[in-house]
Amino acid sequence: MTTFDTETESTTTPGVFLTSAAAAKVAELVAAEGDESLVLRVGVRPGGCSGFSYEMFFDSTIDSTDIVNEKDGVKIVVDQQSAPHVAGATVDFRDQGLQGAGFAIDNPSQQRSCGCGQSFC
Repeated sequence: MTTFDTETESTTTPGVFLTSAAAAKVAELVAAEGDESLVLRVGVRPGGCSGFSYEMFFDSTIDSTDIVNEKDGVKIVVDQQSAPHVAGATVDFRDQGLQGAGFAIDNPSQQRSCGCGQSFC
């Protein structure tokens, strides 16, 4: 397992990072689950209009090959296969009032996305 704090991130294995807002929301959701061992796992899977879709879920397992970053005590984990597709991406949490709230991924590796916003390449 490769672990980096976002304040001292490595340039050799960037992984995925959390904003303070996203870390706070993930911490809130983990507390609601009642299992402090949970981490946020971000990955990609084939599919969608543009080739890949993001997936995010809570996981209690960290593999030795996973890339792990931490922000404000919250861990975000990426598997080796997904890492090249999301390297350097940032997960943010946005609360837009009546427009809704949710997580958004800013991915510098993303070349384009589909019209529905659910997939990328």
